[in-house]
Amino acid sequence: MKEFYNRVNRKAYYIVMLMIIALMVMGLLIATAELTGLNFGYVVHFLNVIIISACLLIYPKYETHFFRKLIISFGFLYFYTLFFLYPETWTTFIFICFIPALSILFFDMKLFYFSLILNGLLIIAAFGYIIFTDKGGAYAYLHNDIAGNLINIIASQVLIFLIFHLSFRRMKKQQLYYEQLQQTERLKLTGQLTAAVAHEIRNPITVVRGFLQLFKEDSSFGDSAKGKFKLMIDELNTVEQIVSQFLTLSKPNKDQSAEQVDVRDVIQSVTGLLNSYALLSDNQIDIDVEEDCFISINMIEFKQLLMNMIKNALEASDAGKSVVVTAYRSRQHIEIKIIDEGCGMSEAEVKSLGTPFYSLKSNGTGLGLMICYNIVEKYEGKLDYTSSKGHGTTVTIRFPTA
Repeated sequence: MKEFYNRVNRKAYYIVMLMIIALMVMGLLIATAELTGLNFGYVVHFLNVIIISACLLIYPKYETHFFRKLIISFGFLYFYTLFFLYPETWTTFIFICFIPALSILFFDMKLFYFSLILNGLLIIAAFGYIIFTDKGGAYAYLHNDIAGNLINIIASQVLIFLIFHLSFRRMKKQQLYYEQLQQTERLKLTGQLTAAVAHEIRNPITVVRGFLQLFKEDSSFGDSAKGKFKLMIDELNTVEQIVSQFLTLSKPNKDQSAEQVDVRDVIQSVTGLLNSYALLSDNQIDIDVEEDCFISINMIEFKQLLMNMIKNALEASDAGKSVVVTAYRSRQHIEIKIIDEGCGMSEAEVKSLGTPFYSLKSNGTGLGLMICYNIVEKYEGKLDYTSSKGHGTTVTIRFPTA
């Protein structure tokens, strides 16, 4: 279905672009019919039409910020070329005012500000030419009311600015909703999977481990065999631990009551437990927590959440690096940040976090992080990752204040 919609959207894009190209070619043909001799302005007009047409047609294959900026830049050149080549066509001035609106189609904030600032500078230059050089000759319709036209231009830019920001905020909200929907679907999928599999795995594991424990205590087996029995029991314990995590995901304990928790006390308690673990890799944990940060959450689950997150940060950190844990009030929320200076993650890796069995650890299952997502969602919180390759990771956890 997604591929179908992509094909439909691409087809609609090419239809619209071909219509735009047809209009530009028609304008070029009209200019050619009125041409008395080849001049520099006509050549610029012709080249603009060719370059913009090519860019619009190949854009779906190169959807990059640079390519979008290239299209917008040639769009500026095209409309300002028309403005100076054909001063009698006053409607070109309207297009110039609304050139920044083209960047709204790309939903690129940097591109929008680039086009808005560039358009402002070019309009100032154009009016400077009209006032000091043209002096109302070819552009009498602008020169006769400079102040009024400038006010209209400023109003149009403000209007475009408002439209862009309202549209951008709406798109961001839709994107956030889509991400939350994906996370909910992942949790739902995991719950269905665990409910079907976990109990069926646990029963035979219990039987096998029971027999292995009997064999381990049986004097008829030598020390070598008993050592192997112990190894098998340890591996079965690991499997059972994973199954227990599955059951935690599929049937979270709803009897665990929430209580008012002092974030500062819990962070100090958890970091105290993990300090010795950090020293094994020559790491340390630095904390910076404001006082009077209270949230409503189950104490055990909150400790489990912090333990998992800080432990992940330590495991991702290089030897000798620090992990910083901060907590402070932010309006109606308590914001907890866990910052490491490890190898970082790519955007694709960050998006995959919380997916069943996705882990960047060699021996990880990804279930621990899913439990963390469950805990945060259960208490109406939010869990975000900010990371880039080679620059570490920042985990931000937000909970409503108690």
